[in-house]
Amino acid sequence: MSSTPRSMATTSTAAMSSTKTKAGILNQPRSVWAVFFACVIAFMGLGLVDPILPAIANNLHATHSEVTLLFTSYNAVMAVAMLITGAISTRIGIKRTLIIGIIVIALFSGLGGFSNSIWTLVGLRGGWGLGNALFVATALAAIVSLSTSGTAQAIILYEAAIGLGISVGPLLGGWLGAISWRGPFLGVAALMVVAFFGLITLMPKTNSKSKSFVKSKASLLDPFRALKHRSLLIFGIGAALYNFGFFTLLAYAPFVMGLDIHGIGYVFLGWGILLAFTSVFMAPKLQQWFGTVKSMCSMLILFALLLLAMGIWTSTQWVVIACVILAGALLGNNNTLITTAVMNAAPVERSTASAAYSFLRFLGGTIAPFLSGKLAEWYLPSTPFIVGAGFVLLSVVFIGFNYRYLKHVDEVEVGH
Repeated sequence: MSSTPRSMATTSTAAMSSTKTKAGILNQPRSVWAVFFACVIAFMGLGLVDPILPAIANNLHATHSEVTLLFTSYNAVMAVAMLITGAISTRIGIKRTLIIGIIVIALFSGLGGFSNSIWTLVGLRGGWGLGNALFVATALAAIVSLSTSGTAQAIILYEAAIGLGISVGPLLGGWLGAISWRGPFLGVAALMVVAFFGLITLMPKTNSKSKSFVKSKASLLDPFRALKHRSLLIFGIGAALYNFGFFTLLAYAPFVMGLDIHGIGYVFLGWGILLAFTSVFMAPKLQQWFGTVKSMCSMLILFALLLLAMGIWTSTQWVVIACVILAGALLGNNNTLITTAVMNAAPVERSTASAAYSFLRFLGGTIAPFLSGKLAEWYLPSTPFIVGAGFVLLSVVFIGFNYRYLKHVDEVEVGH
């Protein structure tokens, strides 16, 4: 595989690339698989909670906009915490940072299962966001750094973990949520305990001499310095705008589906399956055929059209359900494409690039959930989807207008 003579490269590049991708994804160090499985469990948390949003509103006597604050507090804390993940991980090590993140998630999700107030639950979700920030940013950097198959394939593996977690989560969340709305919160805590022991036993201790990790201690200012690179800033702002649509779908769509907890779980199961499949198998092909940035913009345009359709036919149940499921395919492609682009956007450490980008990205996720609930209360149930579509289209316009600063991303991928 890796010993193929260069003379054959010009005639079989595409075939070899496909073969290498398959081998690279499966042929990983044990430490990569440890982080992978922990990622699957961590991202189950997002899908686990989604089917119970209407149940939380009913049981805690909360409005839809108050329930969407569960996403707002989560994303707000995670956005800010992303700025310190590099400084922490380069001082205490990747493994310890991942383990601390898992412990914090388990603690706050477990406490959430015993809360009796929407405002207590909103606060606990903020703590959950802190743990997720420590885990998510570090996990991406760990998989990319530890993988022996290159950045692009490592990112595909990371996105596959996200997709698997998101797809299985709603099914488990629907099952646990049918018993009690507290079930998914306690379920996340239990799964985090499993992830904790998985990392403790499977991931080797890392040290500063390991070539796979950052060689010097990161500064709290590094993410801000990284945003001086125009390409990284553009992707971050574009993702913040796109996340308006993403979290409108995630936080608000369950309220207009007219389904019970099991039904919402099955819808988001389909969404997650398509997200996982396209992030692994379709996104690399689109990247190879059309380039990263152009493929990303195409997915965003199609996603905006789906949101617009949901806005036009909000009262038609099957249209909303079909659009949510189909959106999984578009979001799976886009997530892999934009993560790959960010990793190659600027000449900075990958963990720093991830922190800087995630800070901007989750700012969009902070505002969108609460805004979608309020827009529905102020105007019409369809308004959040239409506004979300507008923000997604704005991200495409913004990226397209600044494309001259992003051309090198596709050139880097060709170089690989």
